[in-house]
Amino acid sequence: MRSEKLPNSPPTNLLNQTLDVSGDFTQFENEYFTANRLLNFNSTTGEGTIQWQRHGLFLDWAFTKIGLKLKKLDGKELPQEDYEIDPGFKFTLTPVSPRTIRLSMSTAKFAQASEPSLMLVDEPKRDRSWLIKKSANQVLYRSEHCRVAVQMNPWAVEIQDASGRLLVKTHHLTDQKALHTKTLPFLFLRRAGDYSRSFAATFTLHHDEKIFGCGESFTRLNKRGQKLPLYTTDAQSAASKDMYKPVPFFMSSRGYGMFVHTPTPCTFDFGHEYDGTTTLYVGDDHLDLFIFIGSPKEILAEYTALTGRSPVPPLWSFGLWMSRLTYKSQKEVMSVARNFRQHKIPVDVIHIDAGWFDHGWRCDYKFSKHRYPNPEKMMTDLKKDGIRIALWQLPYYTPANPIYQEISDKRLFVRDGKGGVPTDDIILDFSNPQTQQWYRDKINELFDLGASAIKADFGECAPLHGLYASGKSGFYEHNIYPLRYTSLLTEITREKSGETIIWARSAWAGSQRYPVHWGGDPEITDYSMAATLRAGLSLGLSGFSFWSHDIGGFSGEPVEELYLRWLFFGMFTSHSRCHGFPPREPWAFSDDFLKDFRTLTELKYSLLPYIYTQAKLGSEQGLPMVRALFLEFPEDPTCWMIEDQYFWGSDILVAPIFEKNASSRNIYLPPGEWIDYQTGILYEGRQWLKIHCDGVPGIMLIKNNTVIPHIQPARSTDFLDWSRLEMRIFADSSDIKKCFLYLPGEENIQQLILEKKHEEWQCSKMTFSRKIDLQITNAVIKSNGF
Repeated sequence: MRSEKLPNSPPTNLLNQTLDVSGDFTQFENEYFTANRLLNFNSTTGEGTIQWQRHGLFLDWAFTKIGLKLKKLDGKELPQEDYEIDPGFKFTLTPVSPRTIRLSMSTAKFAQASEPSLMLVDEPKRDRSWLIKKSANQVLYRSEHCRVAVQMNPWAVEIQDASGRLLVKTHHLTDQKALHTKTLPFLFLRRAGDYSRSFAATFTLHHDEKIFGCGESFTRLNKRGQKLPLYTTDAQSAASKDMYKPVPFFMSSRGYGMFVHTPTPCTFDFGHEYDGTTTLYVGDDHLDLFIFIGSPKEILAEYTALTGRSPVPPLWSFGLWMSRLTYKSQKEVMSVARNFRQHKIPVDVIHIDAGWFDHGWRCDYKFSKHRYPNPEKMMTDLKKDGIRIALWQLPYYTPANPIYQEISDKRLFVRDGKGGVPTDDIILDFSNPQTQQWYRDKINELFDLGASAIKADFGECAPLHGLYASGKSGFYEHNIYPLRYTSLLTEITREKSGETIIWARSAWAGSQRYPVHWGGDPEITDYSMAATLRAGLSLGLSGFSFWSHDIGGFSGEPVEELYLRWLFFGMFTSHSRCHGFPPREPWAFSDDFLKDFRTLTELKYSLLPYIYTQAKLGSEQGLPMVRALFLEFPEDPTCWMIEDQYFWGSDILVAPIFEKNASSRNIYLPPGEWIDYQTGILYEGRQWLKIHCDGVPGIMLIKNNTVIPHIQPARSTDFLDWSRLEMRIFADSSDIKKCFLYLPGEENIQQLILEKKHEEWQCSKMTFSRKIDLQITNAVIKSNGF
């Protein structure tokens, strides 16, 4: 077990602060082993031994400038004959698919017992379709999509596309051209304090390269120039570099992506310390790195084939969720439901946050008998009206909680070195099978009462200094605590309802298999609204298909004007939940706001056939519902620069308004032609335009020659009539149109072909299990904006 106090910990040593492991790599007392040469490499098995040269960090004087420099060291251990000065450790290269290779290297002489990874769907097998060509100092692996060149002396790995164009290569001591050690070469360190080891995997970074991903990051979408600690944290803000959902995966505009398969804290430096290199600091003594080659969509497909894809949540979850902090009584919940029906606003879920217990926030899994006298009847009655209940809970329990003693007595908690509680709150240890069963029993009782979904709040603060039933310390359990937490809750939900739906805040690689996740606690500000969109785009580029956020912002006094702009943005993400400090209900604001709220909600419900179809496509392909422009247009350089617009599915371009009282904004239109959904104006693409809103504060554009399925809105998804659909054609021509359609209860998506015959549109034969009456209409194109 490594030292609890790491060199780059905050100076105040505050609990559960983000951990940056890169600080260890500037310590003079540590030893640094640089990758030197590859020995005894078997090109068929991909196995060999990397010899690592021992170095130390020294001060280097140049006039009045003092820098750091690596210098070779002799061995220090005794007896000398038992230790290598420059040790050799196992290296393996494994082709996994025609677009994916795996590089694995250890810093231990003897392999440790392995166990199934929570991050991977399955242990990937070797793809034997790659061709191998050997020469004196190199082995070249080649598939139909890429090439991988492995150099023996000095050891290096170079990734090329199919034409031989360099995409990325490892960076070594021999590549250093600076007068001082401005960037670390590919190496591992051994800490003097405890002999634990960590990697600094350094690669080239081209001058025009852009980097995306790393989870739900609120910072600029392009991570080039940033240094990102990947450590699950309660960010408590959308203006923070901290992340609820860090993911050790990224993709490059140059046509490759990387995934570090580890549960340990990492820090990714994308040209922050040295503009010409990427350094992946990994807090583990084993480096397991997957490299993907292709377009952004192809990279996401490869990554999600490895770590899993998001199953489609139930239809009702795509309707409106209404919540606030918090509904405190059964009477209040029923009043909210009645008001939605009286104001004729669709709604599918009322979420009860931390106020359904005897004492707020004191989660004991029991409704307050005084304030919720009959929760089972409440949930039954609401469900008959198409409204489901979601309930808040968390895996931390204060000493005042009545179940604290039970958890303590049964030893279900994360422990400290003495076997006691490492913090004041007791924290469930989900690596313990007894804890899992205890938790399962508690959640099952809520489903038996009639709950439809459970909110998996928190999960980011598993103690780093804790000891877990898995036999590991928090250094190896902290980041995968969200995986253990949400996978168990998802499993319980599926067993009770047959549906895949939770409402989770924390995540790590692989968590996309357990939807839905939401974006935490943003401030009620314009900036936080924009940062929330960046975070959603970033999470989508990290393998998550479904995502939501607190519409209107979470913390602070609600602002009607901002709430409305955020509502437009929120309705056009996969899942829509109003939540935060009260009030949140639309009738608590002006009559105009209430009207606009109804309009936007009805618009989302009318688009549910499009949403549900895109959800199915995204689930099958590993694509996000809220996606960056370059996913659809990777050949357009401008699309790689946009972080305040997005595609909602494949065919609708959404541009929210981020400035107070603004009625227009500059929008970049990708190649092609685009039709304003509200005005019908047709615009030429590949240009910037200032476009005015019409009716609601936001702009939505449809690709020309696109068919968008609609349905008549209803008070909830339970009452939608799927036997009657409108296929609305957005086009300025009468050519044959194609579109996909996926309906509730069906197994597969169908492609429909619409053709105009005798001045009427007709649809090709459909093979749905039910009769569908399609009304085919043309969107009105009023004028053109050329």
